[in-house]
Amino acid sequence: MKDHQSMSPEALELVAGRFKVLAEPVRLQILQYLENGESSVTAITQAVKSTQPNVSKHLKLLQDEGLVARRQEGNTVYYRIADESIFELCDLVCGSLKQKFIERSTIFA
Repeated sequence: MKDHQSMSPEALELVAGRFKVLAEPVRLQILQYLENGESSVTAITQAVKSTQPNVSKHLKLLQDEGLVARRQEGNTVYYRIADESIFELCDLVCGSLKQKFIERSTIFA
């Protein structure tokens, strides 16, 4: 029996929270950008082509979920990936989607 098959309702809430945070494309863009290393909010904002308040809101949610960490140096706030396992999850999902796309493209070819 795998561990996830006997999870408590409280544990399942935590898992659902993790997936909920990842259900927003801008947050995925932010994580993808931060995969290259720590960056300032200004640089992240420019990279994801959004506004600073919007990016800050998303960074706060990612931080609350433990996916990113922040540090402040003077007036500049920097973020970095705090939980590298997020990329394993993304690789798994992307690989699955790629396989589905390949299968569908051969059906319609």
